[in-house]
Amino acid sequence: MTEIDNIPDPEDTDWSLIIEAQRSLLDLRLGELWRYRDLVLLFVRRDFVAVYKQTILGPLWYLIQPLLTTVTFTVIFGNIASLPTDGLPQFLFYMSGTVVWSYFASCLTKTSETFVQNANLFGKVYFPRLAVPVSILFSNLITFLIQFAMFLLFLLYFVLRGTSIQPNWLWIALSPILILIMAGLGLGFGIIISSLTTKYRDLRFLVTFGVQLLMYATPVIYPVSSIPLRFQWIVLANPMTPIIEAFRIAFLGAGTVNGTHLLYSFGFMLVVVVAGSIIFNRVEQTFMDTV
Repeated sequence: MTEIDNIPDPEDTDWSLIIEAQRSLLDLRLGELWRYRDLVLLFVRRDFVAVYKQTILGPLWYLIQPLLTTVTFTVIFGNIASLPTDGLPQFLFYMSGTVVWSYFASCLTKTSETFVQNANLFGKVYFPRLAVPVSILFSNLITFLIQFAMFLLFLLYFVLRGTSIQPNWLWIALSPILILIMAGLGLGFGIIISSLTTKYRDLRFLVTFGVQLLMYATPVIYPVSSIPLRFQWIVLANPMTPIIEAFRIAFLGAGTVNGTHLLYSFGFMLVVVVAGSIIFNRVEQTFMDTV
């Protein structure tokens, strides 16, 4: 009997994992992603630790960046341009917008490079490809929580100095939902762009520039109330607008947002995530041929 005769019949073998190149577009294999949760945690640690590794200030950059941005916005847009801030302290107004926007922008830009940046890894070993963008959401969430804790410390400082700030506890209770919507928007837009960049590489160069332009279409440096009523619908059509305004009304007590606006952002997020997942699922089956 030869060695070939000892090879079991594939039909008679109980395989624990079958990797198929072709599958339904709606087959996202989320259960498989859950089984690889340990790998996701390893990616989270890698993404968080490696960002400022071998730098002089190290993790302090997580605090320095939003702080310097806030100071710049306060000087230029608050003092020089004299943009309104809904009667809120300029420093807190700009810091709240900066911290919230940074989480969304970071999720979008980093997930948009999923296929291009990880092509070598994807070509060597199999694991759910969604593990990479999902890990980016969680690593950026850690950064967001650190920066938001800094914002809360400054908020406490202003309150102790006697600044009149009235947080809205109902909106504070909705903060986890706001973070979920932000993460979903960043993930959805990011994986759509990542899927398209496998064929159209120049989209990578437009992402950073486009995110910067989008920031000015979002009330990061100005409140919605400062826009004429007939034009407010344009800014409110941006799904990130209700999120930033909701954070401000939650922790600072001023903002232009209601439940309808929040439902709009949530619905927009669901559509983007579903569409992005379907496109991502389709592209990951053949992206090695084009990347």
